[in-house]
Amino acid sequence: MTKIFCDIADKNQIRKFNKKSIVKGFTTNPSLMRKAGAKNYKLYCKDILKITKKPVSFEVFADDEKNMYNQGIAINSWGKNVFVKIPITNSKGIFMKKVIQNLNNKGIKLNITAVYSANQTKKILKIINKKTRVIISIFAGRMADVGKDPILEIKKSINLSKKYKNVEILWASTREPYNFLQAKNLQCNIITVPPQIIEKIEKFGKTFYQLTVDTVKGFLVDSKKSNFRI
Repeated sequence: MTKIFCDIADKNQIRKFNKKSIVKGFTTNPSLMRKAGAKNYKLYCKDILKITKKPVSFEVFADDEKNMYNQGIAINSWGKNVFVKIPITNSKGIFMKKVIQNLNNKGIKLNITAVYSANQTKKILKIINKKTRVIISIFAGRMADVGKDPILEIKKSINLSKKYKNVEILWASTREPYNFLQAKNLQCNIITVPPQIIEKIEKFGKTFYQLTVDTVKGFLVDSKKSNFRI
């Protein structure tokens, strides 16, 4: 079963989507935090943890190994439902092997983010244990944006991770509701989805006839609002 995580940092939206049984967890990142108006990162994250007991991923934002590791230790201490989000490389493209390995060896739950290939998944699997929970977030939507097929890389990553019961593959950067069905077909463990797309997924099941009528009604309503005449 492919779990749906809500990709959001806005506290009001988290309150709303936390009540939905379809939502099994939350993912955030520094960009979403900034968009939500967070000023104090630590206090803002702790406010989120007061809202939900579901799994939440909070990302480090340091760019060097030492500070990335220290931020990971601090973030982990905020709650038992916290996953520490670590980018697979820093901004210089250096593999954060030591950070991932050291945090993993301390039993800290990780969400390895900004992953794009099965080769990167293989590198991660080589350095982690088979006990501590690890999510590997593969950015399918961003791949598709530049003409790359994400299906192949995700499929390979899922096959590589099958020996690791503690590892979950996550479909990230979702672009449309249909991505949920694609992730489900691949038996992807998790898909992280923006709020507006979750609401569309909840409406799955309409027939082609219903879609046709709804579409024509929409055009009719807009033409009347505009007082169009021919």
